[in-house]
Amino acid sequence: MPRAGLSREVVVTEAARVADEHGLDQLTLAAIAKHFGVAVPSLYKHVAGLGDVRRELSVLAVRELGQALRSAIENSHGNGFHAMASAHRTYAKSHPGRYAASLRAPTPGDGEHHAASDAVLATVFDVLKIYGLEGDELVDATRTLRAALHGFVSLEGTGAFDLPQGIDQSFERMVDALDAALQHWHTPEASAANPR
Repeated sequence: MPRAGLSREVVVTEAARVADEHGLDQLTLAAIAKHFGVAVPSLYKHVAGLGDVRRELSVLAVRELGQALRSAIENSHGNGFHAMASAHRTYAKSHPGRYAASLRAPTPGDGEHHAASDAVLATVFDVLKIYGLEGDELVDATRTLRAALHGFVSLEGTGAFDLPQGIDQSFERMVDALDAALQHWHTPEASAANPR
């Protein structure tokens, strides 16, 4: 008999804990069920299976990451770009399993997941527009930023930065370099069409 209070939301919350503490690849229905002291079939009253749990976790993580980015920007009192980059890193370090889940692309027709992802994208676009970017240049800059931030936090998360120099300084210098690059991002054709 399932423990009182077990629900879809509670199951997903436990999935997030398991993913953060043990890694997204270690997330199983058995691990979730064990926490509640129930058999795996009891979870099927609330979720359709592990794929369903992973999808819910992905939506949760994207929403949380988006909220973290927006909050950092709103409280930045100045450079929203640096605040956003730092918030991205902080979320990835604080919630490694959820962060990994946030990388999952929405499946076609999943309106809820697409809406969560679109909200994050809109936040990033708003920050990058301060550099005068639009259209393809905005998309290229967004992809470059995501690749750089994800690359850094992924390497940091696996302990790949084993040199004695401080990692925080390296991160700040990378963000400064991205900031400088974005200030000169315009191609000659785009600059002619969109003079500052």
